[in-house]
Amino acid sequence: MSIREAPAISTRRLDLLPLHVEHAEEMAVVLSDPALHTYIGGTPDTPQALRSRFRRMTAGSPDPAVSWLNWVIRQRDESCLTGTVQATVSPSGNGPIAEVAWVVGTPWQGRGIATEAARGLVDWLSRQRVQTVIAHIHPEHRASAAVATAAGLTLTDEWHEGEMLWRRSIGR
Repeated sequence: MSIREAPAISTRRLDLLPLHVEHAEEMAVVLSDPALHTYIGGTPDTPQALRSRFRRMTAGSPDPAVSWLNWVIRQRDESCLTGTVQATVSPSGNGPIAEVAWVVGTPWQGRGIATEAARGLVDWLSRQRVQTVIAHIHPEHRASAAVATAAGLTLTDEWHEGEMLWRRSIGR
């Protein structure tokens, strides 16, 4: 199973829109707070660097069995972008597995946006015959752990590069 494109996904308050290079300018502002990099490392990208990264991301995985799916989060009532969600869908022995991640800009945190977006993404993935959803979360990132829990993922005892593995088996 290979999902080639990320479709628009709507939730109660949000639109998850397929990522486009043209989103780079606005997303550079959304993701400009250095505090967003506390747990993932690095520094905020310039609009030019983000355009380049978005170009690579939207080109897709070089492995035809792997799908890179990326969305920007648009809050409908403010008509602005507030963050991103992503899923990398890969084959596995137990059926397709999706590794998910999310980030919401600092001004929009604490409003349930990441939770609503992650739930919308996981619900959509479950309709695509994905069998397992995983996320890697820094052990001190309580907000991301809360989002993972709300999206139905459970903490495991597995670690990957200093992060804890969260998992949800969807099954059929």
